[in-house]
Amino acid sequence: MTFDDIAAVNGLEQALFPVDAWPLQMFYDELNQADTRSYYVAEDPDGDVVGYAGLMCVLPIADVQTIAVAPGAEGAGIGSALLETLINEAKQRGADDVLLEVRADNPRAQRLYRWFGFEQIHVRPRYYRDGADALIMRLPLSAWNGSPRATTKDTE
Repeated sequence: MTFDDIAAVNGLEQALFPVDAWPLQMFYDELNQADTRSYYVAEDPDGDVVGYAGLMCVLPIADVQTIAVAPGAEGAGIGSALLETLINEAKQRGADDVLLEVRADNPRAQRLYRWFGFEQIHVRPRYYRDGADALIMRLPLSAWNGSPRATTKDTE
């Protein structure tokens, strides 16, 4: 992600998370912390941003700050590719674990994270502005052997 991507990313953010959307300035602030942050976008063939993701890494922990895919692009593997990129970045930076928060009422995202090897370790009650709980999930990077997509293809 570059500063030029922020307007498109913010548009998706506002559409996807109307209650919990980050303020525009937060994206600028995050990109200005390159020593501990890594942000990525996914684009369609026309160059339009259809997904984005960000990671904070303060050793020994990395934390998925955000990950989102436009509704029209869901199911194409973009979320998996973004998550894999974040996990690989965390490992490259030397993190021991990757943490993330996911809405308790978002089973689709939870399935994706579990498929990648994340396990629920905690619940934050009423974490989101609308009162929904957050599940805290962790992936120990010592167990990370690469994308489950590659593993699945190898065993088919």
